[in-house]
This record gives sequence, structure tokens and C-alpha cells, in this order.
Amino acid sequence: MLYTIIKALHIIFMVSYFAGIFYLVRIFVYYKDTDDFAEEKKKILREQYVFMARRLWNIITVPAGVIMTVCGLTMIILNTGLMKMPWFHLKLTFLVGLAVFHYWAWRKLNVIKNLNGDTLSTSNVKLRQINEIATFILFLVVFTVILKSSVIEYWWQLITGFFILVFLIMMTVKLVNKSKKNK
Repeated sequence: MLYTIIKALHIIFMVSYFAGIFYLVRIFVYYKDTDDFAEEKKKILREQYVFMARRLWNIITVPAGVIMTVCGLTMIILNTGLMKMPWFHLKLTFLVGLAVFHYWAWRKLNVIKNLNGDTLSTSNVKLRQINEIATFILFLVVFTVILKSSVIEYWWQLITGFFILVFLIMMTVKLVNKSKKNK
């Protein structure tokens, strides 16, 4: 029963963590969108976006990430057999990717906090594309956990499918941004 409760908490805080990561990168996009605004409007909006990003990071994203991680480690301790399962190693590999993405988001948050209203060097399109990375990591983790052993047998098909999906979404983002610029 304890394991199931911890697993439920792990899933709940995983959802909260990903919600925070998804929205944080959107805030970076909104910040970048103000590049062409009048100075007064730009300054007000950028201060608000930095405020929102800082609060989101400190109140939702990091605490949810810590609780999610503690619950995950507790599940490993309570069920050491997980470490013997190949699908679990694949999940851990994807989580390393998530940790790298988390680090990138933290660094970018520190950049906008210290810009004092200056422009982000990362392009708007690039930020919109980067915004999808956490989504794909979430897909990979969830499919790995749900499919378990089957994912090992069909891993290359799963990865290929996700790369195709990533490519299609990134191209869609580029097309949408291109059509916005042409209007």
C-alpha cells in the first residue's frame, strides 16, 4: 500500500513539475516576443515575465521536481528489482535528458533575471522549438513506463517515431512563425 501511495505522489508531482517546465519556457517565448514593443511597454512586460518566471520556478517547478525525485528514489529503495529491468534503465536515460533540460531552463531563467530589460540572444523560433523538448521527454518516459519490456523490443521504432514527431512539430512551429511574420 505504501508503495502505491508513493507512486501516486510521484505521478502527481511529475505532472506539476512538467506543467512548470512547460510554462517557464513559454514565459521565455513571451519575453522574447516583446523585442519589437515600445520601450515603456517592453519594460513593464519584461519585468512581469521575470517576476512570473521566478515565482513559477521557486514555488511550483523546483518543489514539485524535488518531491517527484524523492518519491522516485523511494520507489527504487522499496522495489530494488526496478534496477534490474532494462526498460527502467531506458527511463533513467530519458531522465538524464530531463535533468539537462532542467539545467538549461535554470540557466536561461538566470539570464533573463540579469538582463535588466535587454533582449535574449536566443531566437523566438528556437525558443518555441526548445519548448517542445520537455514534451518529447515526457512522451518517452510515459511510453517507456507503460510499455515496459515491449519498449526494449521495439525501442528503435519508438525512438524513430518520436524523432519524426519532433521534426513535424518543429517544422509546424517554423511554418506558423513564418506565416505570422508575413502578415
